[in-house]
Amino acid sequence: MTDSERDRAPGRAPAREAVTADGWRRLHPLSPLVRSGRAVLAVLALAGLSGSGLIGSGAGTRWWDFALVALVAGGAVVNWLVTRWKVDGVTLRIETGLLRRDSRQLPVARIQAVDLVRPFLARMLGLAELRIRLAGSGDADGRLAYLPEQAAEALRARLLAAHHGLDPATPEPAESVITSVPSGRLAGAALILAVQLAVVAVIVGGVTAAVDPGGLLAIGVPLIWWLIICGGIAWRRVSTQYAFTVAASPDGVRIRRGLLGTVAETIPVARIQAVRMIEPLWWRPLHWCRLEVDVAGRLGHDHPEGGGEVRKALLPVGRRDEAAQLLGIALPAARGWPVLRRPPRRAWWKAPLSYHFLAAGHDDTLAVAVTGRVHRETTWVPLAKAQSVRLVQGPLQRRLGLATVHLDAAGKRVRAEFRERPQEQARALVGKLAALSRSARRRASPVPGQAASVASPVNASHSEA
Repeated sequence: MTDSERDRAPGRAPAREAVTADGWRRLHPLSPLVRSGRAVLAVLALAGLSGSGLIGSGAGTRWWDFALVALVAGGAVVNWLVTRWKVDGVTLRIETGLLRRDSRQLPVARIQAVDLVRPFLARMLGLAELRIRLAGSGDADGRLAYLPEQAAEALRARLLAAHHGLDPATPEPAESVITSVPSGRLAGAALILAVQLAVVAVIVGGVTAAVDPGGLLAIGVPLIWWLIICGGIAWRRVSTQYAFTVAASPDGVRIRRGLLGTVAETIPVARIQAVRMIEPLWWRPLHWCRLEVDVAGRLGHDHPEGGGEVRKALLPVGRRDEAAQLLGIALPAARGWPVLRRPPRRAWWKAPLSYHFLAAGHDDTLAVAVTGRVHRETTWVPLAKAQSVRLVQGPLQRRLGLATVHLDAAGKRVRAEFRERPQEQARALVGKLAALSRSARRRASPVPGQAASVASPVNASHSEA
């Protein structure tokens, strides 16, 4: 059921009337403590190390160390004083900034997801952060950091209910838990990664000792730091993905994760542009894989995960049967899986190492491509999400009569590749995929004639390198 149909349904109020206006409100008074907590602790730790002589001259604690702490804490307090928010009819308004005022109006009708984030210190104080994402955006368009946990959960439910034209008091829809990642499996996957990085350090140390025994002392400290970094990477993997739980609900795929700090986020199925299954070499004997989804959006200056990527883990580490179950939820329009075909034998001269691991295929709704020998990736791209179809042919490919066809979706490096195809077959595939994508887009449009306004039409192009 579309949003407009929900609005016209009996007993349901339109989204523009669902959220009543409130006065301006401030964030929780303890918000400055949470926002500046990490920075203050880092400055105090650095001042302590400097005063003890481990770093610097050891001349004792200096007055500017305390001045820096006061500056960081004061900045957080000022940010709290100049930040306010309110629900104003059809919009959520957030205003902040002292010298440069920033006023954001987030339309309720365009809200795609409202994520609930609880860093460690916020959890200790009973606070939570709301991150509001709108249609067409890959980052957090609005943040409320921090609110009391109960108030944050109530506001989240209120905004989502209003988006669907329901009464603001309507609770969140029920969810069905699909899978949970056991802690042992998550720790094992992180340990495998840490061991791989540590082996590299050991090999470097062994080669150095064999060539120049005295050189081992010179690189001893960097090797120790490298091993510490490996342990840190493993710990970060476990702590951020701990208790990873995936559930299905009417508003999308819900993910909960985190050990010290927790994150509860929702991925609307309509925003999923592609699904990628990754099978590293060391995971294959254990029949493990990683499932990722590419979400439509743009990168902005507010990155919810720190890196600004619009790629999210749907299953950090799991079995293939679990991945297949989640695939059916992430790609509901898919009618089975296409038959995959391999490139011709002459493609071995172009890709001798990966030739036996290349395959691709398509049907009326979906394109699938498999690439990679050590790091095997299987990519599913719904044809309704395709943005362009490209034929690329390099000098060696022209000599062998081969070409590669790229089916691009919205996002950076989101594509299915039909690699090393016969030249005539590749040229015919460009036109066929473009036509199938237009047909799939028309079928997926909620309103006849609306497809052109939802996304740009598919472009077929040829390029030569």
